[in-house]
Amino acid sequence: MRRGGSRLLPALATTLVLTACAGAPPPPDWQMNAKGSLERATEAYLSGNGRREALEFARARAELARTGRADLLARSELLRCATRVASLEMGACSAYEALAADAAPPEQAYARYLSGQVEPADVALLPKAQQGLAANPAAPDAALAAISDPLSRLVAAGVLLRCGAATPGVVAQAVDTASAQGWRRPLLAWLKVQQQLAQAAAEVDEVARLQRRIDLVLGAKP
Repeated sequence: MRRGGSRLLPALATTLVLTACAGAPPPPDWQMNAKGSLERATEAYLSGNGRREALEFARARAELARTGRADLLARSELLRCATRVASLEMGACSAYEALAADAAPPEQAYARYLSGQVEPADVALLPKAQQGLAANPAAPDAALAAISDPLSRLVAAGVLLRCGAATPGVVAQAVDTASAQGWRRPLLAWLKVQQQLAQAAAEVDEVARLQRRIDLVLGAKP
């Protein structure tokens, strides 16, 4: 399922300013090319098509590299890392770390957020979609529900899980969000977490129901 425009991108990525303002001159080709490739890469990854994601991201990175701006490359790598967190792939964001010295404070704050190490001073620097959760981690279910952007919500849920603060309600919201968007990769990851919770509670029928759902998603090719 495809979603157009920047709706796929977390708020951090919109700071790339890849769209033209009304009445302004047309943006340079590199901006539009990078924007399109980042959107396609994000959608491909979430849909489970790793090969296409790698190709599109390489194109976006090449366009951004033309500017000689490491800060733009750092933002694009953070976007890529955010999709991993949303899909519960919690490895280090090594490509961003190689560029971190040239990243601006908002990107540095977002990197700490993704790693589950956000600091109080970081909250105001985070994208607005993430500020509520970072400021009020004691009420994760409500804070997550208040995030309207689907990818930002999944990223936030992934951060909560990384921090050991994901409630069953958070997991259910993540499952519903990924399902509604048709995002196969994060849906499988979150369904497996939900199944683990059911197993821990000895809910045999629920475990079986979730396995049927997992099998259904596994049978759908990206």
